[in-house]
Amino acid sequence: MDSEKVQLGKSYDPVPIEDKWYAEWIAEGLFKADSSSPKPPFSIVIPPPNVTGSLHVGHALDNTLQDILCRTKRMQGYEVLWLPGTDHAGIATQNVVERSLAKEGISRHDLGREEFVKKVWEWKEQYGSTIINQLKKLGASCDWDRERFTMDEGLSRAVRKIFVELYKKGLIYRGKYLINWCPRCQTALSDLEVEHEEMDGKFYEVSYKFADGEDGGVIVMTTRPETILGDSAIAIHPRDEKNRHLVGKKVVVPLVGRVIPVIEDNMVDPEFGTGCVKITPAHDPNDFLVGQRHNLEQIQVIDDKGVMNENAGKYQGQDRFEARGAIVADLEKEGVLLSVTDLRHSVGHCYRCHTVIEPYLSEQWFVRTRPLADAGVASVEAGKIKFVPDQWTNVYYQWMENIRDWCISRQLWWGHRIPAWYCDKCGEVIVEENAPHKCPKCGNTELRQDEDVLDTWFSSGLWPFSTMGWPDETETLKKFYPTSVLVTGFDIIFFWVARMIMFGLEGMKGEVPFHDVYIHALVRDEKGQKMSKSRGNVIDPLTIVKDYGADALRLTLAALTVQGRDIFLSTDRISTYRLFMNKLWNASRFALMNLEDAAAGQEIDERELQLHDKWILNRISQVSAEMTRLLDGYFFGEAARLMYDFTWGELCDWYLELSKPALRGDEGEPRRRTTQAVLLAVFEDVLKLLHPIIPFVTEELWHAFPFGTDLVEHSSWPAPRVAVDEKVLAEMDFIQDVVRAVRNLRAEARIAPQQMIPGVTLAVHSKEKLALLKECEKQIELLTKVEKVTFTEEGAAKPERSLASVLDDVQVYLPVGDLLDVDKEIQRLKNDIAKLEKDIEKSKIKLANKQFVERAPAEVIDKEKGNLADNETKAQRMKENLSSLTN
Repeated sequence: MDSEKVQLGKSYDPVPIEDKWYAEWIAEGLFKADSSSPKPPFSIVIPPPNVTGSLHVGHALDNTLQDILCRTKRMQGYEVLWLPGTDHAGIATQNVVERSLAKEGISRHDLGREEFVKKVWEWKEQYGSTIINQLKKLGASCDWDRERFTMDEGLSRAVRKIFVELYKKGLIYRGKYLINWCPRCQTALSDLEVEHEEMDGKFYEVSYKFADGEDGGVIVMTTRPETILGDSAIAIHPRDEKNRHLVGKKVVVPLVGRVIPVIEDNMVDPEFGTGCVKITPAHDPNDFLVGQRHNLEQIQVIDDKGVMNENAGKYQGQDRFEARGAIVADLEKEGVLLSVTDLRHSVGHCYRCHTVIEPYLSEQWFVRTRPLADAGVASVEAGKIKFVPDQWTNVYYQWMENIRDWCISRQLWWGHRIPAWYCDKCGEVIVEENAPHKCPKCGNTELRQDEDVLDTWFSSGLWPFSTMGWPDETETLKKFYPTSVLVTGFDIIFFWVARMIMFGLEGMKGEVPFHDVYIHALVRDEKGQKMSKSRGNVIDPLTIVKDYGADALRLTLAALTVQGRDIFLSTDRISTYRLFMNKLWNASRFALMNLEDAAAGQEIDERELQLHDKWILNRISQVSAEMTRLLDGYFFGEAARLMYDFTWGELCDWYLELSKPALRGDEGEPRRRTTQAVLLAVFEDVLKLLHPIIPFVTEELWHAFPFGTDLVEHSSWPAPRVAVDEKVLAEMDFIQDVVRAVRNLRAEARIAPQQMIPGVTLAVHSKEKLALLKECEKQIELLTKVEKVTFTEEGAAKPERSLASVLDDVQVYLPVGDLLDVDKEIQRLKNDIAKLEKDIEKSKIKLANKQFVERAPAEVIDKEKGNLADNETKAQRMKENLSSLTN
């Protein structure tokens, strides 16, 4: 690349910087992974966003964290592959295209399957790259030459291969089963695709009369009276003594007249309702299993559109909810509706269109998950896969241990068509990777392929290895599989993470798909509410990038990421972190103005180092080691805040201020050169350490300094420059405490920060501390805006009319007699102390009130305790100042 030095503008403007450097990184091939490289591998596969999607703040967080890891590992000497791609999102994409066609008055059925799928591909080519381009605006350093799509030919081949292998092992089967059905999307849904929402409903108490004419009947309770038409039995629990006399009796289904038996089954909760449960095998998942155990008739009364069918008698043609009202009215007329009570209960909805799902009896394809899940649990128990934070390990175990067979067929046209063919002549089912020419059993050549497609999560479950070329043994697969870490949200541990583990172990012959799974939390608004368009609290990352810059968004998201906690995001917080860019920019400009005659790698003359020089070299060495530890442990928030605090606080507010006399030449040429060398060393490491988090601004600054002849990521990750000297750190801590004490006294006396004051007196308790303070006398004067520091021994008379601060080994006195009206200050302190003591007394009375402590929320009590402690501290300090001025 062009090594011409960058000239920094007076103010930081992210727009031209971000566009320029992203183009440069791409042109330089910075993100390209080399399968033949001798470097150790580090690989991540991107959680593929839906091809219909647009970047939201969850994507921004997820991809920022991945990018931080990838950029760090490049600098640490790894060959990094961050593999990008998108998911074909079966239901979502088909819905988008169907809505588009509907505007033209066309349905998919008008076009036919082949033409409709062509239309979807056309849509994908036109709009499918939207989210990828948005990820680039965020700074994502993916190897874009390796971008994959779950419907591309290579991945389609992988899907067919794993399907056939699992089928031949008996781990995929086809059968009539009760599944979750969306009447609107007209497709099956897995249990995980059903979202349960609390809704107002009703409990209907219904009596089933005995078939032999005996008085009374069996009373059941139901929330779905329309399913009564499909009842096959009534069940009680085998240990239900109060209802045991009913077993073996026969009852009549109301409105229908069908005679059904009373049976026993462990599924029934004897404590619920009357302890008697109506069994409708074709319309309830638990009832379906009961029906299988007892060989009950499966009577379907609701069709795939949610409409009552021919088995529903006079209700045929009515919508299921319309029929409910009619059936309730007829039950009442028949005299068997005993009561109706209001109910708040959980109802399953389609995760895509939010239609109430219908349990539906249908021929579907399933994965037999138990053997796969057992292998998945064993891999985590053996330590081959680690969840971070560890709390998610048990969540994973619980789900895997309670897993049910997975319905993988979907009644869609967009997706991976199931590789199964049927011979209508002899009934043979042929499952092969490629279309068979004839039936192997009877030789018939007229075969028809299964109409259904596979659940989208089936293909994304193969993502870590199918994207690398499996089933071929590619160089990419050999080099980068298993992947190093998966970064994702907790909401898809079951949808995706668990399925990748199961499929990875199966497809890659026992090899796990990744070693670490880092689970991040949700991004919520500043009040802790989930972001939603209806609430109007959505933060659009693209708007943030435009207004504040990608680096500001990245730093905010990283800094707020704490393992196990949700992120509370607001534009105020982003604005605050945006100020850090200005601080870093201005600090770099100051340094560069004093480094015009300096050269990269300028040697540090240790003989010329003063305490603050040694301290900053020790601190950057500590920070380098700590950053490595934090990022290796996925402590993103701690890492970002460490760099924020060190850069702003220690480098800018302390070291740059202390370096000014030497850089001006006030301390001689050797000191100027040494300070330049220290500044260069520290800025080099700071820009490197910050680069994974805020890559754009650090790249720009890097090329303004004399070491900026190549991209930041072509340099090495900082190693500690010096062995940490605890004595140096302790001495600098002491000097900083003294400076803070003087500054606090100035603030308490309300002396303007920039006003020079005549002097302070330090009464020192030890010879060692006295020697240290005298060595740093000029630095203390510089940082406290004091003309002269005077030293006295312990026990010497206190200067008249001075404020005092007591530290270990030193007492700090600030004479204020000539700086302010002491009598007025004494009166002010008395008034403030009196007010604080009133507030303290109020808090004590409140906290001593038993009713307040028992009834008030914990946070209110904690706040009151905090106020009390703060006020007591302030009052004590004011009393000390008052005593200093009056004695």
